[in-house]
Amino acid sequence: MQFNDLLLSEPATEAAIDQNPLIVAPETLLVDVIALMNQSTSHSKSSVDSSSVYFSKNQRHSSCVLVVQAKELVGILTERDIVRLTAGGVNFQEVTIAEVMTKPVITLSQAEFSDIFGALFLFRRYRIRHLPILGANGEIIGVVSPESIRSILTPAHLLKVIRVADVMNTQVIRTPKTASVLSLAQVMAEYRVSCVVISEEEPQLDVGCFIHKPIGIVTERDIIQFQAMQLNLAQVRAETVMSTPLFLLNPEDSLWTAHLEMQRRRVRRLVVSWDGGRGLGLITQSNLLRMLDPIQMHGIVETLQRTVEKLKDTAQ
Repeated sequence: MQFNDLLLSEPATEAAIDQNPLIVAPETLLVDVIALMNQSTSHSKSSVDSSSVYFSKNQRHSSCVLVVQAKELVGILTERDIVRLTAGGVNFQEVTIAEVMTKPVITLSQAEFSDIFGALFLFRRYRIRHLPILGANGEIIGVVSPESIRSILTPAHLLKVIRVADVMNTQVIRTPKTASVLSLAQVMAEYRVSCVVISEEEPQLDVGCFIHKPIGIVTERDIIQFQAMQLNLAQVRAETVMSTPLFLLNPEDSLWTAHLEMQRRRVRRLVVSWDGGRGLGLITQSNLLRMLDPIQMHGIVETLQRTVEKLKDTAQ
């Protein structure tokens, strides 16, 4: 394997920009924002209310909302914010987005968006997942996110030689299937996680104990959908709304396999399980994008090269 074979080809930055972001006015109620975020649409931008609300049409849900006043970007609201507000018991029927949006907004000019590494740096530095791209006059060009970047990744040898076990997060929060959805939202908000794995006890007669077998998952996106349905989250149990059956990766699977499964299933995270459910991990699109960090890539390549040299020495 040649050194260059391990490098990820640099995708066109233009393709990484979602040019149809969801845009609302500051006076928009949260209940209306959630309804818009929960809509599935196609690539043309449509006006819901020409004075206040626009929504993108792209056959997928929006994971953030930009707040614009007098053609100026004044705030942003994300899925994680919705979960935090849900956990805090905010009345979505009475609160406007201006009251809870994040401001000022971290942005990047289109002229400075020459490669995806700049966006990845800002994601890490400010712990954000949505980066609005602005034109020369401050106009909104679109939004870059880990999801939009991952969607343009081309087949990369580096992803094929790194195992899921090498980068997965093993600090996974799991709850029983009887837990309320409100408690799940509170856990997500407290620990700043994007999902909770739902498990059930299963007896292991050979060792005389129980294991917590993963059977489903509830994500930030699910919380938004439940809010849109105006469910009483304190009374809804996880087992009635979780995504199941749960597709499980093996720690020995490659990151490329994880990438392909995320694309095929249209998800942003996958659960990793081993030892019959005793071991549990999580691989996210952020884990995949971390492989694009030049420093990380250099370290991996050096490790692989040393391994190859050792194999050569052993063979001799």
